[in-house]
Amino acid sequence: MVSDVHGNARDLARAGDGADALVCLGDLVLFLDYADHSRGIFPELFGVEMADRIVELRTARRFAEARELARGLWAGIDKDAAVERAVRKQYAELFAAFPTPTYATYGNVDVPPLWPEYARPGTTVLDGERAEIGGWIFGFVGGGLRTPMRTPYEIDDEVYAGRLAALGEVDVLCSHIPPDVPELCYDTVARRFERGSSALLETILATRPKYALFGHVHQPLARRMRIGVTECVNVGHFASTGTPWALEW
Repeated sequence: MVSDVHGNARDLARAGDGADALVCLGDLVLFLDYADHSRGIFPELFGVEMADRIVELRTARRFAEARELARGLWAGIDKDAAVERAVRKQYAELFAAFPTPTYATYGNVDVPPLWPEYARPGTTVLDGERAEIGGWIFGFVGGGLRTPMRTPYEIDDEVYAGRLAALGEVDVLCSHIPPDVPELCYDTVARRFERGSSALLETILATRPKYALFGHVHQPLARRMRIGVTECVNVGHFASTGTPWALEW
């Protein structure tokens, strides 16, 4: 299990070693590395100094100022074309690193319309869908909910809840974002709450899967906790650790 790969193709190529399958819970793209501001699409286009400033504003939750700064930087540039070129370059490398079989869903910074072009045979992309792996039923719901960050794949709460409902009862519930529990949503380094899903929490309580697995929060206050009978696990910020989390049964 991996999540929040954010451009780490080198370690991704080894993440499935010794496993029967790899499960990826999204965020393949690296737009801006908050730990190393020289990495990602944004500094490649605008330099490290501007990346420093954007991170400073976002960390201070001054989102309107951050958007205004970004608007000025993008003035005169075809933003969609520039970002798509950079994303395509990353996807070509990252999807090539996936072993067979891989089961993957989208993160909030991913661009779902491009995935069919890069997902090779052996990589199954799921969102609001189920898959049987080793006799257990895995349910997948990708993306994030609406936030002031306005990342590429944020969806309405009602749409997200509908995709969860479509899964029914599963053994392992896989999502990019965590359930809406403070200890699972708070990032201790960014010093802010990331947005979790109340519908995901309600689904866990109602359907009682064996596991609920997710990522999104890079340095959570709690990496795992039990909700009822369900073991909830943040499978980790793979971009920085390079180490997958193993699920055995």
